[in-house]
Amino acid sequence: MLGHHNEKILNVFRNCEYKIPAKTKIFTTMIDRTELSKFGITTQLSVIGRNPDEQSGFVNPPLYKGSTIILKKLSDLEQRKGRFYGTAGSPTIDNLENAWTHLTGGAGTVLSASGLGSISLALLALSKAGDHILMTDSVYVPTRMLCDGLLAKFGVETDYYDPSIGKDIEKLVKPNTTVIFLESPGSGTMEVQDIPALVSVAKKHGIKTILDNTWATPLFFDAHAHGIDISVEAGTKYLGGHSDLLIGLASANEECWPLLRSTYDAMAMLPGAEDCQLALRGMRTLHLRLKEVERKALDLAAWLGNRDEVEKVLHPAFEDCPGHEYWVRDYKGSSGLFSIVLKNGFTRAGLEKMVEGMKVLQLGFSWGG
Repeated sequence: MLGHHNEKILNVFRNCEYKIPAKTKIFTTMIDRTELSKFGITTQLSVIGRNPDEQSGFVNPPLYKGSTIILKKLSDLEQRKGRFYGTAGSPTIDNLENAWTHLTGGAGTVLSASGLGSISLALLALSKAGDHILMTDSVYVPTRMLCDGLLAKFGVETDYYDPSIGKDIEKLVKPNTTVIFLESPGSGTMEVQDIPALVSVAKKHGIKTILDNTWATPLFFDAHAHGIDISVEAGTKYLGGHSDLLIGLASANEECWPLLRSTYDAMAMLPGAEDCQLALRGMRTLHLRLKEVERKALDLAAWLGNRDEVEKVLHPAFEDCPGHEYWVRDYKGSSGLFSIVLKNGFTRAGLEKMVEGMKVLQLGFSWGG
C-alpha cells in the first residue's frame, strides 16, 4: 500500500496537464503563422525557430543542456508549471518544435531521438490493447518489427494492406480498427499512395491516420492539409542532411495533439540538445538542398533507366512508377531516394563485386546525407 505522502505525490503527477500556449513566438517581431506564411519557403526557413528578443539579440538560439531547473515558488514545484525539469523540454527543444509546427501546419510537435522513436510515439498515442491497426505492406521494416513485436505483445493487432488499395481499404476495416498507417512512397518499392482516398475512409469510420512523410518532408507534401492526423518525419535524413545526427519529429492536428503530447510526457524520450541545434541549422538550407537533391536524383534515375543492366527504375516522378498519378496530383516535388530493378541473370557474387568495388558510393544505411 502507498503511504499518504506517496499518494499525494502521485496525485500531483496525475493532475499534471500540458497546456498548449495560446500563441507561439516564432520571430522577434511576433509575426503570427498566417502572416509569415505569406513569405517564400526559403524566407520562412530562415526565420522560424529564432527568438532574438529572448536571446540578448543573438540571431541563433543558444544551446540549453541540463536536467535541474530552478523554480521560485513551492506551488510551481508542486504543480509542475511550465518548464519544471529537463524532461519537460528546453528553449533549444522549443525552438525546433515551434519551427516544425509552423512548417507542417500542425497544432503541435514533439521530438524524439530517432524517426522510429517518433513512429512509436504516434502509434502508442493512438492505440491500446484490443485495438486493430491497418499498416501499409511497404512500410519501413523497423516499423513492421515494432508492430509484430512490441505492439503485439501488448495486445494490438496489425494487418498489412496493399499500398495501392485506395478506397478499397474499407473492406479491411474492423469494429476495433483505430489507426491506418501510411508511408508514401513505400520503402524500397516506392508506391505512391492515394492518401485522400485512404483518409476519406478513415474519417468515415472514425479512424485516425498516421503518415511517415520522411521522403517528401513538409516541403513537398502537406500532410495535415490532406487530412492526416499525425505526420512523422525522420529528421535524421533531410532535416539533418549531413549524416551527423539522429532525430525524429511528430506533428499532430488539433484533435490528436493532446494525445500525442501526453504520450510524449509519459515517456520523456526527448532528443539531445546538440541534435536539436544541428537540426535547426539544417532547417535553414532544407529547401535549397532538397531542390538540388531532386535535380541530381532525377538525372541519375534517367541515366540508370538507359542502362542495359536495369529492368526498371522505381521513381515517383516517372510515369511507370506505381501511383505516379497521385504524386503528380498531391506532391510539390521529389527527393533523392528511388530504386532500380535489375534484369534477370545477375548473381549475388556479381552484386557483391559491384557494390564493394565502388570508389565514391559506399555501403551504408543512409539516404539523406
